[in-house]
Amino acid sequence: MNGSRPTGHRGTARTPEPAPARSPKDTFITVYGRMPVLEVLQDRELRVDKLVVADNARGDNLDRILRLAARREVPVRSATAHRVKVLAGNGKHDQGIIADVVAPRMAPLAEFLDRPARERAAQGRGVLVLDGVNNPSNVGMILRTATAAGVAGVVLPRVGSPGVDPLVIKASAGVAFHAPILRCRTAAEALEALSGAGYRTYGLSGAARGSLYTERLPDDVAFVLGNETEGISPEADRWVDRSLRIPMAGGVESLNVSSAAAVLCFDLVRRAEEREAAAGGRRR
Repeated sequence: MNGSRPTGHRGTARTPEPAPARSPKDTFITVYGRMPVLEVLQDRELRVDKLVVADNARGDNLDRILRLAARREVPVRSATAHRVKVLAGNGKHDQGIIADVVAPRMAPLAEFLDRPARERAAQGRGVLVLDGVNNPSNVGMILRTATAAGVAGVVLPRVGSPGVDPLVIKASAGVAFHAPILRCRTAAEALEALSGAGYRTYGLSGAARGSLYTERLPDDVAFVLGNETEGISPEADRWVDRSLRIPMAGGVESLNVSSAAAVLCFDLVRRAEEREAAAGGRRR
C-alpha cells in the first residue's frame, strides 16, 4: 500500500462532472499517406468518415483513391497542403492526404465511466492505464493483446503517449481500429477518475511483495503499466492502491512492458474462465 494517498481518495472523491462534448480525436483514428489511406478504403470492415486531400496533390495512386472513395460514398474535402500536414500531425509522410477512420470502441474515459456498471462489465475484464508508455510498437502490441483478451478498456493518455499513428497501427496488426481505447489527459487523472468510480487500482513492479497470481481481484479493477525504463510516475503512483509483481525465475528482473501486459491480460482471462467453470459446476 502506498503511503502518499491524496486526501479525498475513495469515498470522498469528487462527484464526476458531466462529460464534455466529444472531440473528433476521441472518435476517429487519422491515417495519412497514399498506401495507408488506400488500404483502409479497401477494408470494408472499416468505416471511413472522410478524406482530406491537399489542393496541390497529384499522381501516385491519388486517382485510384478518389475512385474508391466515390464508390464507397466517402466525402472528400480539399485543404491547403499545410492544413493537411497539421491534421496529420506529421510534417513529412502525409503525402497530401489523410483519412479519418471511425474507431467504434474508442471513447473518453469519462464517457466510459458514465455507463451503467453492467454495461461496463459486459464490455470486458478490467482496465489498463498506460503511464508514459511512449514506444509505438509497445503501445500497438498492448492494444492487440488487450483486445484479444477481452479487456474492457486501455487508457491511452494524451500526455506521454503516442497518438494512434501508422507505427502503432502496424504493431497492432490493424487491431488498433477496433481496440477499446479510452482517452484522458494524463495517467494520474485517469487513475483518480477510476478510483472515484470504485475501481481498485494496481501497479506492476518487480520489487512488490504481492504476486499477481495469488492476489484476489475485485470485479472493478485497473492496472497501471509504467514507462519502459522509468516505471510508474510519482503522479500516477499516488493513486495506486497496491503493487504486484509477476514472479520471475532465472535471474530475470522484469519483462518488456508489452510482454508484462500480455501476462496480465491473459491472467484475467484465466480467472474469468475459472469462475465460469466453478459456477457451472455449482449449477449441475
